[in-house]
Amino acid sequence: MGGMTNLLAIDDVADDLSSILEWAIIFKGDEEVAPSFTPLDGISIGSIYEKPSTRTRVSFEVGINKLGGYPLTLLKGDIQLGKSETIGDTAMVLSRYLGAITYRCYDHSDVVELADKSSVPVINALSYKNHPCQAAADLMTIMEHKDDLSEVKIAWVGDGNNVLHDLMLAGVIMGCDVCWAVPKGYEPDADIVERAQKLAEKSGATLSETNDPVEAVKNADVIYTDVFISMGEEDLLDKVNAFEGFQINDKLVSHAKDDYIFMHCLPAHRGEEVTDSVIDSDNSVVFDQAENRMWAQMSLLTYLIDNEAWLTYAELMEY
Repeated sequence: MGGMTNLLAIDDVADDLSSILEWAIIFKGDEEVAPSFTPLDGISIGSIYEKPSTRTRVSFEVGINKLGGYPLTLLKGDIQLGKSETIGDTAMVLSRYLGAITYRCYDHSDVVELADKSSVPVINALSYKNHPCQAAADLMTIMEHKDDLSEVKIAWVGDGNNVLHDLMLAGVIMGCDVCWAVPKGYEPDADIVERAQKLAEKSGATLSETNDPVEAVKNADVIYTDVFISMGEEDLLDKVNAFEGFQINDKLVSHAKDDYIFMHCLPAHRGEEVTDSVIDSDNSVVFDQAENRMWAQMSLLTYLIDNEAWLTYAELMEY
């Protein structure tokens, strides 16, 4: 790793993603060294939220605290970002106080601008285009449940949104085949697909798109969905009609492998994109995913802020 790295999309750490996730898995299970490993001691991490959050806020606050750092949560109304102060000026001011900044925003261009003007690492904690921390937790969870990722087929059923964007990027980086079923008109961004295709060519993974959920989940090892109506789209209720037939239910999952795992980034709209019978089944790992947001982010934070400490722990555990 040379120079400062920001995490705006998961392929920003493509070369080290496998090691970052292995680190997180080992750290999660380490009851001897991990409790006294505090690479963020004396460092304050600021987390800016334009959108409400449960998993992102709690996982960052608790994870930063576990690493010895001080989490500083900055809600939309707490600071002057985008109101009486530009994003660039905010970035330069906060860089004088903080060791890193996480930013949960609407427009992806805002987190890009924040990173461009910041002199400390910036982590995209969700934008309309990308959700890299979710993808890190997702692939960490798959690694915990599946032995050989090069044999894993991930099937996405739903909207071509930010979660899918980083899932496909992370999936092919790790060697998984990724197939997504989306209604016509709700395809993922072409530039993300192009980036994923280049990564897939390096790893040997495959990418495929369909408008048929059955085709996507056939022989799948992982079935993943998200809400059909995302935060900020509540006025687009007619959008639900486009997703008729895309619900993850017992009939649809019967086309997957018997030992498939069901994933959802949460919160789930039960009865809409997924039935209770699926999300509450033994195949569901949604709460493993939720927990792994913290562990994956702890690895990413250490990697970005104190890479020497991250490497020291890796060498100590000899994974």
